[in-house]
Amino acid sequence: QVQLVESGGGLVQPGGSLTLSCAASGFSFSTAVMTWYRQAPGKERELVAAISSTGGSTNYADSVKGRFTISRDNAKNTVTLQRNSLNPEDTAVYLCNANRKLFPIDYWGKGTLVTVSS
Repeated sequence: QVQLVESGGGLVQPGGSLTLSCAASGFSFSTAVMTWYRQAPGKERELVAAISSTGGSTNYADSVKGRFTISRDNAKNTVTLQRNSLNPEDTAVYLCNANRKLFPIDYWGKGTLVTVSS
């Protein structure tokens, strides 16, 4: 059974930091591109950060460059998103996605809510 389980969400003050984790199981994690998306209330889902299957390549939305860092541990089947200098515009549900083009897969977690507020 495929599972992507996000954790680490919660309430954080502006300027604070929070690290999100996504634990994967039920598929070949080391062959998948892992991506964090977020969806704020009333807004469309947007890509936040992505990391290649080996971890050698990363991609970030302009709005988070320099503040967020994505990483993965293929031995532990986890992907993390370290987020610094948070602001209220970062408030959203953060979702983990696993995607692969060869022998395609497209799996989603249920998301974890992050609220940035004083």
